[in-house]
Amino acid sequence: MSVTVKEKNASAEVKNLIDKSVSLNPAVISIRKEALEAFQKLGLPDKKAEEYRHTPITSLLQRDFDYDALLSKPSDLDPKEYFIPSVKGNIIVLINGVYSSAHSSVISPADEVHITNLSEALAGGDTMALEHFAKYADVKSDAFTAWNTASWNHGVFIRIPENAIVQTPILIYHIHDARAGQVMSASRNLFVIGRHSEVTIIEKFDSAGLSHHFSNTVTEAVVSENAHLELYSIQNDAGSRYQVGLTHIHQAGSSLVNTFTFTLNGKLIRNNLQLSLDGEGIESHMFGLYLITDDTVADNHTTVDHRKPNSFSNEIYKGIMDGNSKGVFNGKIYVRPQAQKTNAFQSNKNILLSDKATVNTKPQLEIWADDVKCSHGCTTGQLDSEALFYLQTRGINKETARAMMLYAFAIEVLNNVKHAELKTYIDQLVSERLHTNF
Repeated sequence: MSVTVKEKNASAEVKNLIDKSVSLNPAVISIRKEALEAFQKLGLPDKKAEEYRHTPITSLLQRDFDYDALLSKPSDLDPKEYFIPSVKGNIIVLINGVYSSAHSSVISPADEVHITNLSEALAGGDTMALEHFAKYADVKSDAFTAWNTASWNHGVFIRIPENAIVQTPILIYHIHDARAGQVMSASRNLFVIGRHSEVTIIEKFDSAGLSHHFSNTVTEAVVSENAHLELYSIQNDAGSRYQVGLTHIHQAGSSLVNTFTFTLNGKLIRNNLQLSLDGEGIESHMFGLYLITDDTVADNHTTVDHRKPNSFSNEIYKGIMDGNSKGVFNGKIYVRPQAQKTNAFQSNKNILLSDKATVNTKPQLEIWADDVKCSHGCTTGQLDSEALFYLQTRGINKETARAMMLYAFAIEVLNNVKHAELKTYIDQLVSERLHTNF
């Protein structure tokens, strides 16, 4: 008889999963051991942990998952139905966290991009992968990062050589097959963008089936001097998805990074986005949009660390909550003593559409330099009833007027998407959600 996780300690069960999944890859074995020790010391965060105070991830893992019933068999899922039809490019597929070479295809020439399974790159002694793997994501401060670092077996390694302009985007599809039972995965990604190079990477998260599934993903991205990265994350999974993801981007001098996070569906989504601005002349933009309803929890934790002088960061996150949903935004900006002439701006705006929807927002600035321009702010409110009435007096029905106002609220984020076909696709997703669910 299977004993449900309700009768067990979730941290102990995770350690058992880690022990089963750890491979004897000599390139990462010492890193795995260190991460396992960190996880054992930290344990999964409880409701008293400040960084997870508003996100009950541990209690949900303990309540909703039976660790003895997790599926481990290969999936026969056809991922093509989850592809973005209008966006062509290099396709990478991970099914239940496992890199699928059969469903992946690279169309860019070798002098533009190199893509492979990260575990194969490390096992094969790839010098670039070995140099940067696990150098940026901190296993000692976050239990889920430690869990991932100790247990991952598959992931994506993307290397862009110097002076390369990747003409077509790289699409990474994270798909979970929960048709036959519960699934839990830990995958790892490493992106290294060479000097004076440019690339667009799009991640999309989906699932099949109704069973609970949990993914723990860590991505480290190295953006070299004068390089440019456009990074998109589309989370629109109608299944019972529990997701924790960390993306840590390390930027060198004169680099440019634009990140976009669109959270439109899921059970619980926790996005940790960290940017280290480790050079002069750096520019970083972070855009986020979360449109949630029912009992979805969407938690965005962002950190921007200005380490050197003369850099610029701008952050705009917007949320619309309906039903019993819950939004969380926690944004931190650090300006080190040597980071003079820093410009850093942060904005979080939210609309609550029901009496039961909630949002917890906490913008933060920690500044140790005196010659800077920094600001942050947040707002939370409801739709303007007078503006809604005005549209109705012009012959627009209430539902359409409401959707129009919400779309106008979201457009500030959407307008910054540069890839034309991707912008059209996301615009359609947002419009459909606003007209059918809000």
